[in-house]
Amino acid sequence: MEVVKEHKPGTTMRKSLLVINCIILSIGNCGGPLLMRLYFIHGGKRVWFSSWLETGGWPIILFPIACAYMHRSRTQPTSKNKLFFIKPPLFIAAAVIGTLTGLDDYLYAYGVARLPVSTSSLIIASQLAFTAGFAFLLVKQKFTSYSINAVFLLTIGAGVLALHTSGDRPANESNREYVLGFLMTLAASALYGFILPLVELMYKKANQEISYALVMEIQMVMCLSATGFCTVGMLVNKDFKVIPREAREFELGETKYYVVAIWSAIIWQCFFLGAIGVIFCASSLLSGIIIAVLLPVTEILAVIFYKEKFQAEKGVALALSLWGFISYFYGEIKQIKKKKPAPETEMPSVPNSVESV
Repeated sequence: MEVVKEHKPGTTMRKSLLVINCIILSIGNCGGPLLMRLYFIHGGKRVWFSSWLETGGWPIILFPIACAYMHRSRTQPTSKNKLFFIKPPLFIAAAVIGTLTGLDDYLYAYGVARLPVSTSSLIIASQLAFTAGFAFLLVKQKFTSYSINAVFLLTIGAGVLALHTSGDRPANESNREYVLGFLMTLAASALYGFILPLVELMYKKANQEISYALVMEIQMVMCLSATGFCTVGMLVNKDFKVIPREAREFELGETKYYVVAIWSAIIWQCFFLGAIGVIFCASSLLSGIIIAVLLPVTEILAVIFYKEKFQAEKGVALALSLWGFISYFYGEIKQIKKKKPAPETEMPSVPNSVESV
């Protein structure tokens, strides 16, 4: 297969896109888990439906795709301008990764249904270690001592939680259910740690130019495929029949049940679009780092809004995570400074044989 380089925008545009995608990712990464937990706290019990909501908002992506098409039509009115650029091989690859994403959605939703948000978020921090390992294997990601230290600290932080897994077990939940939720969340972390470098590998191996417009198309295909996977699960579990009754019995009211569902779908789209956008602008490792960096924010919001416990183990895990984040970004700053070319101190000499004209 012919390998085509990604079409990276100019430095200024790339930095702007990176900042925008980081903001979008931040909204999704913090808001998604909180809304999902809100659904379960107030009477929601359908895990497949909750996982479906993570990617069920994929039609939203049609709006920016249409806007990009109209912009191209005005600035580049050529016969080659199309609404969709994705080719069959890339479509198939995105669909396969989307199916894996659907499985990951279910594993994560199962964990959130049984764990406090503060606990599940700390477990998800271990995703960075999986992302780093798979990035090294799949896309030959280069590591520095700082990035290795960050991965190590984040992994240890997640391990500290495992030493006291039942200390914040929700009421009316058995120890077996809590441990199963812990393991399912850890499995979701590992699987998504594999998916991020896989997306980067897909970009590198694509036999067509990768633009940001195409990245949005890839995201739409991935979410469509993941939604299809979860829809099958909902049909088998008969969720569609139960949803109207569950809405009527929802503690916050039927209207708010649907409001929570709709906003969950919208917020989760921010997460997925931001994640693959960061991969396009930078790397899968940076995407994993940003997801982990937002951990303290999610932690604080969960404690504030849901009055969750914050034991010593979580404090230690949070401190190790913050230490890891600082280590990584300090290393990145040093690498950037090293790459900057030294200013020229002398003008190059002109050969005597060259005369001015």
